[in-house]
Amino acid sequence: MTEPHPDGTGVILCIEKALALAGVSREDVNYINAHATSTPAGDLKEYQALIHCFGHNSELRVNSTKSMIGHLLGAAGGVEAVSVVQAIRTGWIHPNINLENPDEGVDTRVLVGSKKERLKVKVGLSNSFGFGGHNSSILFAPYN
Repeated sequence: MTEPHPDGTGVILCIEKALALAGVSREDVNYINAHATSTPAGDLKEYQALIHCFGHNSELRVNSTKSMIGHLLGAAGGVEAVSVVQAIRTGWIHPNINLENPDEGVDTRVLVGSKKERLKVKVGLSNSFGFGGHNSSILFAPYN
């Protein structure tokens, strides 16, 4: 019930729809707050979907709020969206903690390490994927 589709179809479609509806180019997204629940199947599929959607962008930074606070279930998406807004507002993205052995094949250069990082967020993406294929991707950008 909670395992993603083997080829990440739902995640890819969700991200692509968010980009299309917002009129945002995938090249403009430089920060992603991943759903990343620390499940081997889910995290790897989400990572593969991110690479499918954004390629190997050297500017892309990926972290997960859940690494610090766990899964808040119904509140998770809202808290993670606030995290993206705070990153835009402050110019800091929070660390990934408790990530010691990423899956083989994961380009760790896109992952935020164990310390917070400075980043001028152009467009940030927050992913929330729920039970039964209820998927959400929301984009945030600085207000100019």
